[in-house]
Amino acid sequence: MSLTLSSAAFDAGASIPPAHTCDGGDVSPPLSWSGVPPGTRSLALIVDDPDAPDPAAPQRVWVHWVLYNIPLEASGLPQGAHGDALPPGTREGKNDWKRTGYGGPCPPIGRHRYFHKLYALDTVLPDLSQPSKRDLEHAIEGHVLERAELIGLYQRR
Repeated sequence: MSLTLSSAAFDAGASIPPAHTCDGGDVSPPLSWSGVPPGTRSLALIVDDPDAPDPAAPQRVWVHWVLYNIPLEASGLPQGAHGDALPPGTREGKNDWKRTGYGGPCPPIGRHRYFHKLYALDTVLPDLSQPSKRDLEHAIEGHVLERAELIGLYQRR
């Protein structure tokens, strides 16, 4: 069985409900995973948008959420996961709003894609002191056993 990532809030390739965006409660969607490969010691999650600011002329990838050292005992994250609602031991990195935690979709123009990427790692990382996405990607280099991806879409009305 391979690593899979899903959400009870939206199907792969479907629209992310407004509750999980800046137009609603801006709370993280529930996520669940299965098929964690043998040898995995921790998980990491990065959520980003490669279509910023305009899908017709993207200029950068906007980072919405960075988590690492998610324990193996966790089979997902509840809706609105943050702080104490995260599995014990989970560490947070900084998003592109320069803060920890989830920042929901809020595209200025057009329909954007939001990539939820889950990484099975062969290590538990040291304290990276609220790493950026780039810092986390550097730290997990050479430690990724498997990766799963869930893409959701959002366009403001």
